[in-house]
Amino acid sequence: LSHTYPGAQAPALAPVGFDLHPGELLVVTGPSGCGKTTLLRLIAGLDEPDSGDIRLAGRDITRTPPAGRDYGIVFQSYNLFPHLTVLQNIMLAPRLVQKVAKTEAKERALAVLTQVGLAEKAECYPSQLSGGQQQRVAIARSLAMQPQLMLFDEVTSALDPQLTGEVLRVMEKLAEGGMTMILVTHEMAFARKVADEVIFMHKGRVWERGPASILDAPATTELRDFVGNGL
Repeated sequence: LSHTYPGAQAPALAPVGFDLHPGELLVVTGPSGCGKTTLLRLIAGLDEPDSGDIRLAGRDITRTPPAGRDYGIVFQSYNLFPHLTVLQNIMLAPRLVQKVAKTEAKERALAVLTQVGLAEKAECYPSQLSGGQQQRVAIARSLAMQPQLMLFDEVTSALDPQLTGEVLRVMEKLAEGGMTMILVTHEMAFARKVADEVIFMHKGRVWERGPASILDAPATTELRDFVGNGL
């Protein structure tokens, strides 16, 4: 995939390609502006690549609208509707997009809330939750769509260490349950623990790629400096 934003001097994403197998967790990391978020936006259909194609389970989804891509995406900001309860927030997309019956949507919502450890918060409003709890609701909302692939874009970067821990534990459980995931993060300890593969990006390219052990034995100066800075 490649992509250059209008008016930009250099591509945000030079040609980048990789395979991700069912049940794998891929961590994408690198300095700010290296193309991580652009990569996720292309996969999610929020931007269109200048070249290249995206295939999910053998199906070409490059020009498919986001609603038809069978993925869930969770951003740094929770984007919950403040006037709806947690349960209503989660039921909304299955009802509107997938035309799921109300009873099934409620069953799904309660199941995914249990999965993220928030079953008791179903009737709360977002303002009554901590940042970590809101992010877990955002994850549950994506899971309610029963996606084949989950995308996470620096979902813990706005949270303090304690709240970060509770969100990462949910993601670790998803990985143990076999969910296929692409995770953009600077949480190197988490990456070392759960990643099946790590891609380190630099200047819009895949600079280094391999198992999580590359974080402890970088082959390039750029990754060595990145990890050495405690990021």
